[in-house]
Amino acid sequence: MSSRSAGLLGAVCLLLLLLAVRANAADSDRQVIHVLNRLAFGPTLDDFNYVKAIGIERYIAEQLDPAAIDEPIELRFRLAQLPTRGLDASELRQLYGPLRPVLGVKPSLDEIRAQEIRARRIERDAAAARIWKAVLSRRQLQQVMVNFWFNHFNIFSGKGLDRIWIGNYEDRAIRPYALGRFRDLLFAVAEHPAMLVYLDNTENAAPGSRGAHGAASGINENFAREVMELHTLGVNGGYTQADVTTLARIFTGWRVNPPDSTQFPDVAAIFDGLRHDYTPKVFLGRTLPAGGREQGLEALDMLADAPATAHHIAFELAQYFVEDAPPPALVDRLAARFLATGGDIRQVLATLFASPEFLGSAGQKYKTPYEYVISAVRAAGVPVNNVRPLLAWMSRLGMPLYGCQTPDGYQDTEAAWLSPQAMIERIGFAVDFARGFVPVSAEPADFEAGMPRQAHRPDPVDPARLKAIFGSTLSPATRAVVASAPARMRAVLILGSPDFMRR
Repeated sequence: MSSRSAGLLGAVCLLLLLLAVRANAADSDRQVIHVLNRLAFGPTLDDFNYVKAIGIERYIAEQLDPAAIDEPIELRFRLAQLPTRGLDASELRQLYGPLRPVLGVKPSLDEIRAQEIRARRIERDAAAARIWKAVLSRRQLQQVMVNFWFNHFNIFSGKGLDRIWIGNYEDRAIRPYALGRFRDLLFAVAEHPAMLVYLDNTENAAPGSRGAHGAASGINENFAREVMELHTLGVNGGYTQADVTTLARIFTGWRVNPPDSTQFPDVAAIFDGLRHDYTPKVFLGRTLPAGGREQGLEALDMLADAPATAHHIAFELAQYFVEDAPPPALVDRLAARFLATGGDIRQVLATLFASPEFLGSAGQKYKTPYEYVISAVRAAGVPVNNVRPLLAWMSRLGMPLYGCQTPDGYQDTEAAWLSPQAMIERIGFAVDFARGFVPVSAEPADFEAGMPRQAHRPDPVDPARLKAIFGSTLSPATRAVVASAPARMRAVLILGSPDFMRR
């Protein structure tokens, strides 16, 4: 072989080696983006570089132990500015709930309207806390699971007193148990006054019993039905209408404490023995002896331990983290892990994240509007002083925060969110946000006062930042379109691309 031929061969080999290294680097970046799209609400530049440095296995292990992760000072500072978050359910009702007569004098219409305006602060604080945690928290998996479980145990803020209990429900019933034991989560949800109001169990009483003011009462099956159909066993979980009726009887007396109660005045939810059906009952084939509140606790234990519940929760987790129609074999493995660990959510997720089905599912999920908006903000790295423009866009995209009226929550499938009109709206968000017309950096007071958007317009999103995160993982078609576009349109095209719509 001539020296010229040898040199040419060497150059070709070097080129192939460089191409292989670049391909391997791109594959590695895709896996990092995939993990951050599933265990987090999408990558930030810092998170992307961090996971590349430590590896996805260590990142997953860290996220499964959120208590060991320090939160940023900025997040702690912002949350400290939300005064209503530290109040318990009873205090919230006392301070922000409907006004009651004082010395027999009813409140005026002006006083009632003023109190209603004050009460809106509760939901604003709850929404701000949710958005800031989703954007800023280093405990990203915990935030993802709060979103997942809130949707699973959905309540609607527009139902009665739930407008003032929505944040307390999320902070006290959902967040502490999001990566704990399913049984503890189920108990906390079932006994929270917001759930009792939303699913009408505060109206559920033994036939013929009398309320505090002498009102006749009777069985309301709404709560019992949804606890089985949505929260535990699933629609095909093996229960009958007789079981629904029986569970409703078991839950008689689980209610909201009247505001004028002299017994346990500092408790928002109680067991009212005067409204309970104490008779023995047969539920899911098991006889429950005569009793009071303990009947409900035993029924919840049965539901938490049921194989049908394990399968139902396993399916929903696999659907959320893998694909819309998850592989049955994966669901079966997760259900087995659920049963073997007593419903330990953390261990079930560890099994899921180590599965080949999860690792090979990049891009298989279509982002919900909530995920899309939050992931855009995180990728852009813009300061969020005001969450209200983001909440407005979520509503415009069809997913108002705390606004799902039905107990099954928002759907988590591509079919639910992908349509021509929905795509037009998302592109509208991408255009406005990338060009700086979503005033998240404006002070809330200025935004509420109707200041023109140019007066507080943040800097446009930096396309170089987006390219540093996604550049090697974008599809060839997207890269070509972005490269040929004017610089001012590149961030729009990345955030509005089919690549970014998926996770």
